[in-house]
Amino acid sequence: MQSAALDRLVEQTAPARSGASAGAIPDRVLDLLASIVGPSHLLVDEEATARYREESRGLYHGVAKAVVRPATTREVAEVVRLCVAHDLPMVPQGGNTGTCGGAVPMDDRTIVIATERLDRIRDVDPVNFTMTVEAGCILADLQAAADAAGCLFPLSLGGEGSCRIGGNLSTNAGGTNVLRYGNARELMLGLEVVLPDGRVWNGLRALRKDNTGYALKHLFVGAEGTLGIITAVDLKLFAKPIEWQTAVVAIDSPAAALTLLARLRQASGDLVNACELMSRIGLDLGFKNLPGGREPFAERHPWYLLVELSSARTGSLRAVLEAVLERGAEDGLVLDAVLAESGEQRKALWRLREIMAGGHQHQEGALIKHDVSVPVSRVAELIARATAAVEEAWPGVRTIAFGHVGDGNVHFNLVQPVGGDGIAFGAARALLNRVVHDIVDALGGSVSAEHGVGLLKIDEMARYKSDAELDLMRAVKQAIDPRGLMNPGKVLPPRPIEAIGERGR
Repeated sequence: MQSAALDRLVEQTAPARSGASAGAIPDRVLDLLASIVGPSHLLVDEEATARYREESRGLYHGVAKAVVRPATTREVAEVVRLCVAHDLPMVPQGGNTGTCGGAVPMDDRTIVIATERLDRIRDVDPVNFTMTVEAGCILADLQAAADAAGCLFPLSLGGEGSCRIGGNLSTNAGGTNVLRYGNARELMLGLEVVLPDGRVWNGLRALRKDNTGYALKHLFVGAEGTLGIITAVDLKLFAKPIEWQTAVVAIDSPAAALTLLARLRQASGDLVNACELMSRIGLDLGFKNLPGGREPFAERHPWYLLVELSSARTGSLRAVLEAVLERGAEDGLVLDAVLAESGEQRKALWRLREIMAGGHQHQEGALIKHDVSVPVSRVAELIARATAAVEEAWPGVRTIAFGHVGDGNVHFNLVQPVGGDGIAFGAARALLNRVVHDIVDALGGSVSAEHGVGLLKIDEMARYKSDAELDLMRAVKQAIDPRGLMNPGKVLPPRPIEAIGERGR
């Protein structure tokens, strides 16, 4: 539909502003949505919208009036303008692979705006080492496109075969390569965004240097769709590695992992792209519940460290890795080690990390997960203090600490005691969250390292963010989305009634 024609229809169908947020959505509005995206891309019945209303882990079951699937930035903008005219809440959604409920619609008047049809790779520039892609592109497809151009796009995480880059940016996704390349924010040069009033901000700038005022692009990364809808992005590419050196190292403590990591970074000139900590209990549960994994050593050890170095040149990394491990053995840090001799062996070592990811741990009973971060130097202290605290709070709890130790991100999972009451343990989620998160906060950390806030951690935002920080966030939200229609109820906790009263006096 042409923009001018749509403007006239919107004006004709828009309700008066007073009371506009109440009542049923006129059928005419649904007809207009269908005219924008095409009838086959407006979904309204329960079966067709089910997968857009459910959170990936089943923690949240949402409601929505409809799902629209625009194919262009212009269509996204027209949908937004129509929703604004009728005061309809909007929930942007990519692959819907998040774990905090950030993409779940929670109002029966909500329009879910799914970006899955925005899936074009607009440009790959191997000279500038960038590519411009649309928000609905699947992460694995972007990795393949960069590879075909002789480059590397390094963002890598468990859901890369189904997650979409717009969602990765909206949650500032991390993954296994953050140590070397940074998280999603560091991999972004520019954005195209549909604002909450339907205007399009073209901030696509494939520039490493642009010192022209506020860096507006960073407002939308990590905002989880509360400030606008990312429709396209300029991404950084890197030189394609041709040598990988991968090892699994047996150690006796997380403290040993931190020492080895520091030595590897110094010795290699910061060519360590992954450093993953794995616990004994986590591996045991993985071997029990998942196929394809086996003990890498003749003897069992309390902790393992998976390290990987990569380079665009060949011939030096093996010697670096061996030298650091040999010195570590002499110092009592390395109990044993195995180095990959082939691509297949490298995959086998990475399989150990995959079985630690936690997707199977619910088979052991009720499961409470934490995605936290602290300064790298305090990872060992976090694991020790939090483990002792939760064991005191809930005797018999099985603590599984693992994750991206190289960037300070620890996945701290709690499984109910063997033979324990799973219902009671699950009901203690808030108590155990408080135990873990208070320690994280005391160590200068974050209660959400790479999964976002969504609905799941709104209460934690209220507890651990300062009033000044929350006021700044609310001011940004009010300035960009004054009517609060863009992904309402996510990320930001409501202002306390007492605070509202104080401001009114």
